[in-house]
Order: sequence, then structure tokens, then C-alpha cells
Amino acid sequence: MQEQVIQTLQVLRQYALGKGFEVELLFHEEDSYLMRFANSAISLNTNEHLLRLDITAYSGRQRASYSLITSLEKIDEMKNGIDTAAAMAVHAQPLNYQPTVPAFADSFADESGFDPALAGLGTTEKLAFFNQVVQGLESAEIKLSGIFSSGTTTLAQITTRSEHTQYFKISDAQVSIVLSHTRLKWEVTAEQSAQTRADLDPARLHQELAFLVGHYRSDSPQQIPLGSYDIVFGPAALADMLNFMNWVGFNGGSLKRGFSCLSEDQVGKKVLSERFTLSDDPYRLETYPFKRDLTGLERKAYPIFDKGIFQGFLWSQDDADEFSAKPTGHTVLHKSLMLSGGDRQVGSLEELVKLPRQQDLLYIPFMHYMNIVNPTKGILTGSSRFGALLLKKDGSVVIPYNVRLTQSLLDIFGDKVAWISKSIVAYNTSESYGARNPTALLVPRFMQVNDLEISHSNSSY
Repeated sequence: MQEQVIQTLQVLRQYALGKGFEVELLFHEEDSYLMRFANSAISLNTNEHLLRLDITAYSGRQRASYSLITSLEKIDEMKNGIDTAAAMAVHAQPLNYQPTVPAFADSFADESGFDPALAGLGTTEKLAFFNQVVQGLESAEIKLSGIFSSGTTTLAQITTRSEHTQYFKISDAQVSIVLSHTRLKWEVTAEQSAQTRADLDPARLHQELAFLVGHYRSDSPQQIPLGSYDIVFGPAALADMLNFMNWVGFNGGSLKRGFSCLSEDQVGKKVLSERFTLSDDPYRLETYPFKRDLTGLERKAYPIFDKGIFQGFLWSQDDADEFSAKPTGHTVLHKSLMLSGGDRQVGSLEELVKLPRQQDLLYIPFMHYMNIVNPTKGILTGSSRFGALLLKKDGSVVIPYNVRLTQSLLDIFGDKVAWISKSIVAYNTSESYGARNPTALLVPRFMQVNDLEISHSNSSY
């Protein structure tokens, strides 16, 4: 398949050169499978195989893009797409900067992130996985819902500036399982990200769900008072907050457009907690990485925060062109962010609940409907959902109704960080819409942040 894809791109490149066009071609192939559950039954079991060709044409400072869903046999259709993009570029509004057309110095292919066993996972195996996870946990009132998404993504590139190509192939899976009480309206969830078949661990998910269901069945739910709490965040909440920081924090383009909560004079200075070390590591296969970016730059582990000290902004090629900066190898569909673990030996929810505590702890595993309130201050808002617990200092556990946080990322990841768990996990943040782009972050299993304000407290789930 790789040979056929590369050969097709080379044919299209020669066609563009023959017409005098300057183009960049990105081939995207996905083989996607989705099993969805609702009301303790399979509600959808589908798959699709799609090939896309994204064409970007250049005419000096003018640029235009055209995309089509096609197949490798439809060469004439793809050539027509090149004609269309080139015709559009002539009429495009000129940019106020000269965009870079990639010129790959050599050919590069990477299939290290592809696992045939995961890519070939069938319906029977997925159903057996779900059954094992929820065994003994469903009832007439507790119903199962969730998804098992898996697939293969292939990307390939060529431009008229060079005969060389880039080729990437990765496999991925995302599992999200929810148990909800139809009468009491509570919900608990467990999730798993997989890059290989061996990453799927139904026993761990069962253990976590069984623990939560046990507490939600036996412990009292209540509206908790407003005020400040010491909060332990789970991996879903941490990953989503880091995704927002990726947008309104250390992104160079966001900085120049006035959307960043960080500034250039903070580079080299301590901005966040000394416990906070964040990097972009393209050698962690759990994050579905790009070892070269889409302009051909080799990607290596890139520090962003080192013990709270800000190392610098990340620049894609196009933002670097526009703002006269140096690209940092981040012209990618997604980064491979990793928040390093700390020194606290707590690797499961059961271990967290058993920890001795001097005061109440609010455990928030998942933030619902999170969004930015003020990007220049890093303020975001979101409400707790899916398995929150209030761990009382007397050792008891209370089930809190949903609460809302409206806080700055600079505070959440700042000096209020009390501890970070040593263990880290991959959390999948892949989107369900558009072209397949498997994405995951590596985050600690738990992180405690002290003295955070709860702005709203619901009187029901």
C-alpha cells in the first residue's frame, strides 16, 4: 500500500510541475471502526474507509486549498483537484507574509506506531471486552453506554519543491464506558487509550468502575457548600486543561494574536509550580506521535516547562512565517504532550481514597463542557461529572452533586499544586468528527491542587 500511495503522489507531482503549478499534497487514509452502546445494548456498529487528498496551491504570496474524497484509481479526478486549487490561488487575497512551501531533504517513512493486532480488532473481541469490563455491574436500573473507536490512519506528503516524500501510519483505539442509574441519574465512567492491542486492559477498567459503582450505590449524595477546596484531578480533567493551555498558553501564534496567558518576558522564568514539568515528546508511541513535522523537520523531545520554568513558545511553520519567528518542529496535526509524574505513590482510585488526609479532598476525574472565559488570563470554566467524590477527613466518602470551577490555568498549575502522582497514563482526546487524527496526552494519574474556589454547586446530578 505504501508503494502505491507514494507512486500516486509522484505522478501528481509531475502533473503539477508540467502545468507550472506550485503545490503541496497531503494524502490521508483512514480505516475507522465504531461500536456504540446505549441502554445496555449495541446501538451502532459501523466502519468506513476514506481517502482524502488535500491540495494547497501557491502563487507567490497567494495561497488556496482544495480537498476531495477520492481513491487511488481516480488519478484524473485528483489532477482536476490540482487544477482547481491552482485556479483558486490566482484569485486569493495575498498574504502579508511569504508562506513556506516545504522541500523535504530526504524521504521518510514511519510505521513504528502501527500495530496490526489492534488495527484488526473485530466486533466479537470488542463486545467481549465490554462484557468483561461491566460484568456484574449492570442491573435493571444501571445501564451501560459508551464507545469503542479504533482504526488506522495513513498520511503521506509530497510537494513540487522536492521529489522526496513523507509517510506515516498509526493504529489507535479509544474506549469510553459509562454506567448510569436511570432513576437516580448518577453516572460513572472509565476510559482507556490504546496504541497497541496489549494496551487494552479490561480488568483495570472493571476494577475502577466496580469501585465507583459501589460508592455511588452506598454513599449519600449531597450538595456541597461553596468555598475553597483541596481538589484532586484525574487524568481526563488534567488532559483537557492541558489541551486548553496548548491553545492559550505556549502557542506562538496565539501569543502574537493576543490569545495567550503567557508573555515573551516570562521565557526562562519560573511561571508555574516547580512540580510542573511539561514536554512534547514524539518518541512516546502512546501519543500517536509525528517524529518529523509536516515540513520535514526532525522532532525531538522538546521542553516547555522544566520544574515550572517556562522554556519558550512553540511555533508552526506558518505562524513562524507570519511573525518572523523560528519554527520549532510543531507543524503537526497534534503534539505529543507529556506532563511528568511526581513522587507520590498512588496509582489507583482505591489507593487515593485510602490515603490519610488532614482535611476534606474533592476528587474530580472529569470536567464537563469546559471552555475558555478569558484567554489572556488563562481562565477556564467547567463542571464536574462522571464519578466525583468528596473524601472526608474522617475517612468517609460523600457523593457530591456537580460543582463548577472557574479558575486560571496559571493558578491550577501554579504554586497551589500540592503533589503529583508518580504514575502516568495515556488519555485519549481524539475528536469524533472530521478526518481521523488520533490524539492522546500522557498525564499523571492524579494531581492535588489546594485552595481552589467552587463557584457553583448543583442541588442535583
